[in-house]
Amino acid sequence: MAIMPRAEIDITPSLVVSLLADQHPDLADRPVRFAGNGWDNALFRLGADLVVRLPRREVGDALMVEEQRWLPELTAHLAVPTSAALRLGRPGQAYPWHWSVCRWIDGSSAITVPRADRGPAAVALARFLLQFQRPAPPDAPVSPVGRGGPLAARNDVVRARLASLAGALTGPLLDVWDQAVAAPAWSGAPLWLHGDLHPANTVLAPDGALAGVVDFGDLCSGDPATDLAAAWLVFGADGRRVFQDTLGAARPIDGATWQRARGWAVSMGSAMAASSDDDPEFRAAGCEVLWSVLED
Repeated sequence: MAIMPRAEIDITPSLVVSLLADQHPDLADRPVRFAGNGWDNALFRLGADLVVRLPRREVGDALMVEEQRWLPELTAHLAVPTSAALRLGRPGQAYPWHWSVCRWIDGSSAITVPRADRGPAAVALARFLLQFQRPAPPDAPVSPVGRGGPLAARNDVVRARLASLAGALTGPLLDVWDQAVAAPAWSGAPLWLHGDLHPANTVLAPDGALAGVVDFGDLCSGDPATDLAAAWLVFGADGRRVFQDTLGAARPIDGATWQRARGWAVSMGSAMAASSDDDPEFRAAGCEVLWSVLED
């Protein structure tokens, strides 16, 4: 059972206003209201078009620093809006970590939109990856949890998760997983990766079009298959086909890479399904991912 970690500091609207007044005084007179908690960050709306993202746990500070260092340059040329920082916040007297002011992206988290209705975002999400997945420099972040690395490193934990689901799908999913682990490894240069491209990190407009990509806390470099798992994480069969065809038309992607991507979908989907008892929406999304993996 996964329980969202408890915040290690009490972040209030008045604290946000104080930080803004000290570091970005031209924004301090805007209305501030709580907008929600993520696993690592608290969100506060700042007026109509901005959001302040502040780590609620110490572990989130290092992730915020990496976002602040790399994302502005990596996202400047993208056609899709992102949560890259527009203003950088430093630790202050009453708050010990780095924080950011970002663009507020209007729309709905794709996890709240039926899978069959996400298809209009397929082309734009594929183009986002084509633009974002560029060769990464030697000092690019390496994922502390293995995103972008070899699937074999996750073999024990994924097999245990699939066994814990204890259903008729376990055997077929293990077959898919074993094929992915056995697939030839990525032999190209490490590419920039979002690292966590699941439906809760994509924002959709009312018509299903892609409005934005958010939460780059798992920003890292490595095997592009990690992000290509979005084919199964985000889309149903029709959207997945459009997503894959759009990518394939612009950049050759071999069968082994798609095999590994399918394996990453098993890894992430099984984590959502087996470890989200406190979040029924995530658990349901994980089960959908596992079903979709077996559709192909």
